[in-house]
Parts: sequence; C-alpha cells; structure tokens
Amino acid sequence: MARRKRRVWRFPDEFRLAAVQRVKNAEPMVEVARDVDVHIRLLRAWVFNAQRAEGGGAPPVRQAPKTPYERLRGENQRLKQALADKTLEVDFFKGALQKVEARRQPHSAAGETASTPRSGK
Repeated sequence: MARRKRRVWRFPDEFRLAAVQRVKNAEPMVEVARDVDVHIRLLRAWVFNAQRAEGGGAPPVRQAPKTPYERLRGENQRLKQALADKTLEVDFFKGALQKVEARRQPHSAAGETASTPRSGK
C-alpha cells in the first residue's frame, strides 16, 4: 500500500511572529490559537522556537491558571489601551479635518466656484 504524502501547511513568517508577539503580550495562548486558527500545539512550538532563537533556552514554566478577577483585570487593561488608541486616532482626524477646513476658501456669494476643483467624472 502506497503511503500518502503529508501536506505541510506553511505560514508566512510575519503571521507566525504576530501570533508569538500576542502571546508575549500576555494574551492567553488558547485565545490567540483560536483567533489565528491554528492548533495550540503548533502555536506552542512557534513560541518555543522564538524563545530559543532569542536565546531564551528552556520553555517558560507553566503558571497557575488565572483567577477570574485577574482575567477581568487583564481584559480591562487591554480595553483601556484600545480606547486610548482610538482616542489618539480621533484626535488625529479632528486635527486633519480642521487643517482641511482652514485651507478651503469661504463661499461669499451664491454661484461662486468652490475652492477645490471638481473631479472629471
């Protein structure tokens, strides 16, 4: 009986490094594996290989499971960071909008041409 050739899935380096970075940022490995749609064992291997490449040597010691309070605290921290990021984005776009509005010429009379030309569409 002929043996089947095993299909090997190759993931891009950026994809693997992004998943490993999420684990290093204290996201639960189970959630990261579920989000990136890989088996947890494969993700563990990626993390182990990344640590070995950085000179970390042995794999990390398993920690005790987090209590619900610690998990909620971590989630709260992640949500605060996301809110801060979105606030920065909003501030950036408000500033950009103010600059665009300042550059536009005011309309003084009806029928006057706009400060920005129309597209040729």
